[in-house]
Amino acid sequence: MHLEKHHPELGEVSDQTESLFATGHQVGAIAQQLYGTTDSVEVEFNFKTMEAETRRLIQGGADFPIFEATFRHENVLVRVDVMIPDGDGWRVVEVKASTSVKEIHALDCAIQDWVLRNNGIKVTSIALAHINNQFVYEGDGNYDGLLLENDLTDEVRLLEPTVLELVAKAREAVSGPLPNVPVGAHCNNPYECQFINHCWPTDAEYPVTGLRGSKAKLAEYVVRGCEDIRDVAAEDVTAETQLRIHRVTCSGEPEILPGAARELGALPYPRYYLDFETVAPAVPIWKGTRPYAAVPIQWSCHIDDGSGDGTPDSMRHEEFLDLSGEPPMRALAEKMIDCLGDTGPVLMYTTYERTVINGLIELFPDLATPLQHIIDRLYDLHPVVKANYYHPNMLGSWSIKAVMPTINPDMDYARLEGIKEGTAASDGFLEAIDPETDMVRKLELEEQLLRYCKFDTEAMVEIVRFFQTWGPSDGKKL
Repeated sequence: MHLEKHHPELGEVSDQTESLFATGHQVGAIAQQLYGTTDSVEVEFNFKTMEAETRRLIQGGADFPIFEATFRHENVLVRVDVMIPDGDGWRVVEVKASTSVKEIHALDCAIQDWVLRNNGIKVTSIALAHINNQFVYEGDGNYDGLLLENDLTDEVRLLEPTVLELVAKAREAVSGPLPNVPVGAHCNNPYECQFINHCWPTDAEYPVTGLRGSKAKLAEYVVRGCEDIRDVAAEDVTAETQLRIHRVTCSGEPEILPGAARELGALPYPRYYLDFETVAPAVPIWKGTRPYAAVPIQWSCHIDDGSGDGTPDSMRHEEFLDLSGEPPMRALAEKMIDCLGDTGPVLMYTTYERTVINGLIELFPDLATPLQHIIDRLYDLHPVVKANYYHPNMLGSWSIKAVMPTINPDMDYARLEGIKEGTAASDGFLEAIDPETDMVRKLELEEQLLRYCKFDTEAMVEIVRFFQTWGPSDGKKL
């Protein structure tokens, strides 16, 4: 909080966090639809006027729902998602995009309740509304049942001493010197702190966070003065994976084991390299879908019939992307079934593709037989790579984005224009199908989406080629 007040320039908001903010706005809009009436009012977000506008509405005898009503007490500012007239008082509803009530939510509600009551507002009850992940959208803009309400009034009132304590601590943190608080698991709990890269050592060649594992354990290393993985004594590392990361990093050389070459070399042809992109909106878009369900909207496939040199350019490439805004799932599934044929392994990286295809079976039971046949042919590259390869620059991650630059420096996801990771791809798709998006931007997003998804299957091809080229039967260090 001290840094947020005095040095906001040191903070970094990740793309994932920005996406979460956008999701919150979407859920908030649906809440207004569900709780609103014809005369409801939303208080505009404007620091100069929103408190005064709220006072005007309350003092004017508002007898309709108010959204984003804004109050301040002892310099604690709150914006209330929903205030609904309830006799001579107000029923308060805090809306969250999560699928359950969490401990932090009750505290959020308690802070709101404290501020409201100290502004003379009679709060008759306060509830937490969250996403019902069993809700199935039936279309036509009807989202009745998307939100589940939980009355937290009794729990919230018991938390007032905790609120007073937190407010006092916050005031001290803001007005006093920078608190001397060591890094730890709290940096990601309950949310990721935007100052992580400032507080944790990140300037080392191999930052200690690259050991991965328990944040509490990593924090112990940092508190001891360890900034680089090589600063950590081998005897202090106990977990098997961390020992491997530590050993290879300290050796200064990547490690490749012979198992990958043998296993991948035995795969028959044709080989299909498959990757999906999905969207999982909190507010479902298409009929028959649920909140946060991964809905496939795009795929890329490189097909190796064994006649080429093993590079992506020597293979046939197929892809699917529909930016019309119509439900793409059926056409996506049918074209994929046609593309993948009847025989040959379907290579993926992690088991996500299996999850997506199972979702398609749920949506289209009449396609269950060919889709299940594809599932039966799936082959996961990730465990093979993890068991047989590690490079210090991977910093403890075997994600395809961490592996690829160590195998082929020219294939670094960071070099892609615009969309370069999954969250951005999902957000880009949703922007592209938005009727408000102009054609120039839509074409730009289409190009980026196609390039990104194709890059994923090219990366898998390069991984297989790397092991078959550089992994002799006796194994070697690169």
